[in-house]
Amino acid sequence: MSTTSTPPAPTRKRSLWRRLPVVHQLSQSVGIQRGMLVGGLVLTAIFVLTALLAPLLAPYGYSQLRDDSGSFGAQRPPSAEHLLGTTVGGYDVLSRVIWGAQTGLSVVIVAVLLSIFAGVALGLVSGYFGGWLDRILVVVCDAIYAFPTLLLAIVMSIAISGGQSSLWGGILAAAISITVVFIPQYFRVIRAETVRIKSEAYVESAKVVGTSNLRIMFRHVLRNATRTLPLIFTLNASEAILTLAGLGFLGFGIEPTSASEWGFDLKQALSDVSSGIWWTSIPPGLAIVLSVLGVTLVGESLNDLADPRLRGRRAVGASSGTVAETSVVPGGTLTAGPGGLAGLENEGRP
Repeated sequence: MSTTSTPPAPTRKRSLWRRLPVVHQLSQSVGIQRGMLVGGLVLTAIFVLTALLAPLLAPYGYSQLRDDSGSFGAQRPPSAEHLLGTTVGGYDVLSRVIWGAQTGLSVVIVAVLLSIFAGVALGLVSGYFGGWLDRILVVVCDAIYAFPTLLLAIVMSIAISGGQSSLWGGILAAAISITVVFIPQYFRVIRAETVRIKSEAYVESAKVVGTSNLRIMFRHVLRNATRTLPLIFTLNASEAILTLAGLGFLGFGIEPTSASEWGFDLKQALSDVSSGIWWTSIPPGLAIVLSVLGVTLVGESLNDLADPRLRGRRAVGASSGTVAETSVVPGGTLTAGPGGLAGLENEGRP
């Protein structure tokens, strides 16, 4: 009588934990790849936690100009009361930097989610049905994609904001202007995947048995066409931060009384640089660089790990007799037999 052995509970829990998205990529990465991914995750986590905990971390409000002891004063150097000094407008620099993370995260979430929904829906319909609708959507998206990103965002921001400077009004205006720029990227990816997948045998079989187009699109095509979206999401999140900073730097972003925005603070600090006042420009500039760097490192690392040709190879153990799990060979992962690697090499010899 044969019996089937089952792995103990700790092993099952550990394997489930290792299958989680980020943990799985960490286990695959080695060397510089792992360092880039860990560094990106740390910087991104700091950015997200700072945004979520801004009301607790910021010593003052983003538009606060005075406290119980009086007015803050303009361009005050770093002190015990203001760790990073004050801006030319009299705001606390540290508070503006912390609150700016919250504004940046809000715009990134709204912009990328809107881009995903619109781009995926248009790409799915265009690639599945084709015809004149596909040609029109391709021409429109290519025309939008050909425009300079920041210029298009400026035009859309002016058209959407209408001079309003409320918190969510400014955030939505910036997010929607960024969304228009990102839709063609998602459209291209999803359309190309849909055109490829709709000719697969399982899709043809679903059509033969009478499955509706709507069910085929969402149950069979969409599920397999969105596997690369997490990679595009991380890369576009960094572009959203830069676009928002560019809009604020050029004066088309969010007003300082409505929300804190790093690009606007950099613009206000331009005149301070030539006067030797460094504390009004370096903190918001570093915030932009580090947040973009963290998200970009995560996106690039995930992109490398998703491509088997770019994965790093694990070191071959001298005594284990096994080859790396990430080694790419025809037929799958190569493992040594009972005789070790020598047994594999001598297999078939007399």
